Amino acid sequence: MKFEDLRSEMIAAMKAHDKERKEVISSLVSAAKKIAIDEGTREDISEDQVNRAVSKELRIAKEQLDSCPANREDLKNEYSFRVSVIEEFAPKMMSEEEIESFLKENFADVLATKNKGEIMKNVMPKLKGKADGKTIQQVVAKLI
Repeated sequence: MKFEDLRSEMIAAMKAHDKERKEVISSLVSAAKKIAIDEGTREDISEDQVNRAVSKELRIAKEQLDSCPANREDLKNEYSFRVSVIEEFAPKMMSEEEIESFLKENFADVLATKNKGEIMKNVMPKLKGKADGKTIQQVVAKLI
């Protein structure tokens, strides 16, 4: 997702007086800016940086939802709303079947070693931001 698109969504939420949605999108904008500043590209925020920021915020929001006490319905509603808004902007992740076919096509020689650590070391840089790390790990475990 482009940074400008994210900012325009935030402005649209402001104009619609949707405070909760605006706050969630604003946190995504801030996270993208932080990544850009940390990498020294303050003025030119790339799509990759925005996608990484959104993915990270989504992972954090899901962890908050999972660790929320069962008797706190107010927090559960807040966290689930946050997750649903962030998912609108999250990059599409590869499914297990897509990961499996990608691994078989591109990493057949490494898969043959049956060394999970070696496989993950080679695969993760190629699939970073395209697939969830836990899903990749499950597929690799299934293949070996």
